[in-house]
Amino acid sequence: MLSLSPATAQTAPNTAAAAAADDTGLTDVVVTAERRSENLKRVPVSVAVVEGDDLRTFQAGGEDALALAGRVPGLYAETTTGRIFPRYYIRGLGNIDFYLGASQPVSIIQDDVVLEHVVLKSNPVYDVAKVEVLRGPQGSLFGRNTTAGIIKFDTIRPGQVWTSRFNASYGTYNTATFDAGVGGPIVQDKIAIRLSGLYQHRDDWIDNTFTGASADGTRGGRNALGGFDERDARLQVLLTPTETLSVNLSGHVRSYEGTSTVFHRGALIKGQNNIGLEPRDRVALDEGDNNPQAYKTYGGSVNAGWDFGAATLTSITAYETTSGYSRGDTDGGAAANFGGVGFGESMGRIRGLDQWTQELRLASNGDGAFKWQFGGFYFDNRDVTEFYQRGYFLSPGQAARNPNNWVRLRDVNTSWAVFGQASYRLADRLTLTAGARYTVDEKETRLVKASLTAAGADSFPATAPRTVKLTGKEPSWDVSALYEIDPTTSVYARIARGFRGPTIQGRSAVFNTPFSTADSETIMSYEAGVKTQPTSKLRINATAYTYRVSDIQLNGNDVNGNGTLFNADHANAYGMEAEMEWRPIRNITFSLGGSAIHTEIKDPRVYAQVCAFGGRPTCTVLDPTVRGGLFAQIDGNPLPNAPRWQVDAAVRYDIPLSDRGNFFVASDVNMQGYTNLVLYETREFFANDNLELGLKAGFTTADGKYEIAAFARNITNEKNLKGVIENYNAAVFNEPRIVGISLSGRFD
Repeated sequence: MLSLSPATAQTAPNTAAAAAADDTGLTDVVVTAERRSENLKRVPVSVAVVEGDDLRTFQAGGEDALALAGRVPGLYAETTTGRIFPRYYIRGLGNIDFYLGASQPVSIIQDDVVLEHVVLKSNPVYDVAKVEVLRGPQGSLFGRNTTAGIIKFDTIRPGQVWTSRFNASYGTYNTATFDAGVGGPIVQDKIAIRLSGLYQHRDDWIDNTFTGASADGTRGGRNALGGFDERDARLQVLLTPTETLSVNLSGHVRSYEGTSTVFHRGALIKGQNNIGLEPRDRVALDEGDNNPQAYKTYGGSVNAGWDFGAATLTSITAYETTSGYSRGDTDGGAAANFGGVGFGESMGRIRGLDQWTQELRLASNGDGAFKWQFGGFYFDNRDVTEFYQRGYFLSPGQAARNPNNWVRLRDVNTSWAVFGQASYRLADRLTLTAGARYTVDEKETRLVKASLTAAGADSFPATAPRTVKLTGKEPSWDVSALYEIDPTTSVYARIARGFRGPTIQGRSAVFNTPFSTADSETIMSYEAGVKTQPTSKLRINATAYTYRVSDIQLNGNDVNGNGTLFNADHANAYGMEAEMEWRPIRNITFSLGGSAIHTEIKDPRVYAQVCAFGGRPTCTVLDPTVRGGLFAQIDGNPLPNAPRWQVDAAVRYDIPLSDRGNFFVASDVNMQGYTNLVLYETREFFANDNLELGLKAGFTTADGKYEIAAFARNITNEKNLKGVIENYNAAVFNEPRIVGISLSGRFD
């Protein structure tokens, strides 16, 4: 159950009509958080649910899956590398590393397939049935181990009845979105298909005001940055040759071109956190060719299930591949505007990536007192990644030009695991559940081509290894108890141990710096919660938790502004999440959600390099520092991108006009409290009191088949700080206001 904006305000055409016609109140929420369909009240896990129609409402203004941030209590998301590199945080745990091979403690699962690489995590979600956010360690049942949680996207699958749906919208900056799906039986009860597609477009809307001579040929102009084109398609074929065998074949393709993240240099004045003076729609970039990025992704899976009566054997085989690049002016501004100093641009390119996954799972059937499942999982990821620095891009005749200023890395990550879970219901009210997994995770990064001088000399340190291998072997487990006080209320408690494998940071080789590494981290998490629906019109879920992450992996900067990995002794946290849905009368629905968290890094021996340019700090550091103020002690600091509190709320009001349909008005809001954006504390690098409002008003037909509406996302055009480039005091902003119209249809 999700307590957020139009997700629970019934914005979809089909659910809107149902809400207006149904006097019984809220419907049950069914989740698959334990790989089985189960009522949310009977699942001993903190789960938030976003229906597909509601996610499409958030994305009407051209947003991607990052639109979930701030609308699910305990979930935060951001990017500093454009739409191809989302970074998710659950209960304060995430990873601020922008390295293309970065490991993240939040796993993305699409149609039961884990997407591990950061680019694969950006695969668009469309024709989606439901999104589930599982908070806390999820080491027993799903894909890779994760210390923070899982975001699980389930698309609409083929069925034995022909159905179709579409959502189309058009708004500011020629922002257009079309999300559609159609499917049904080809041979009744034997072969069914579903074809889905997504198209998103936005014109460039940010002016590059730079007019001088550029060292790499970059030219300014009106409407030079900010746009994108997203084209995606997926075909699923469901084969059911017998009543006991089903095979779902799925294949998808993605083509994306757009602008990588735009940094605004000097937007944060030293000693201040005020970003009000920096225009969102103008920037002066003298390098980086206006920050282009482009990726193509292909993938497919075979999900087969054999029902043997007492148990079902499931096999999921999947393959994903991607290639592309992202380039940017990383100093975020023309050096001529800052005393003629400070140039920076870079590009990351994936030459090729191959991810293979295989899962086998045997699970008991039925709703008996004893349920069980066990299986095995194998993961294999291999990629060739290149990083290019400024010298490579400079025009002929430039003194700093160096066409050899790039590196090629080959990464291999293999992992295998065995897992199992069992639950037993005692006396019809108490259910005990225990799960376990043992994982071996191996990573290797090899420097295939070093960064050379302009004359061709190899400058990589002779004593530094060019191949680094790391292995992590750890158990994960969880134990929970759920007690049904009565048919309306359940309470639960859960203890879980999670594991994230070791990590290698190879991008530093482009600066002729040895690889940095981080050992495996583990988490012990404790939580207790209540799930209640005291009446048909009110539902409340609440969870309190605490955890400790040992050997937590952190990412700071080195002298080149490049990410560097290290372990801190541990981090502690405690917090809560609460969600409420209320439908007091037939035509009004309210929702409210919130989370609060306190996180703290604990290691007095760990220091992080601070904002610095030319050997001097560029920001106001509040922590104790050493080495001329360039390194800050981070002991006691909050984890980066861990909001102290988040609140989301929504309301929808349906006004029956006649037997032909309803007029409706829906509004949603999300707010975010103090959020430190880096490892050390400053007067500049934090967000506080961020606010975004959404509004939608329109007409739905009585049968729920059509909806036409006007909408506005970020209606007050709030300019919120979402990220920083520290040594240039550069800011990253949220999406601008988008106002438009939308049309939805559904045919069953």
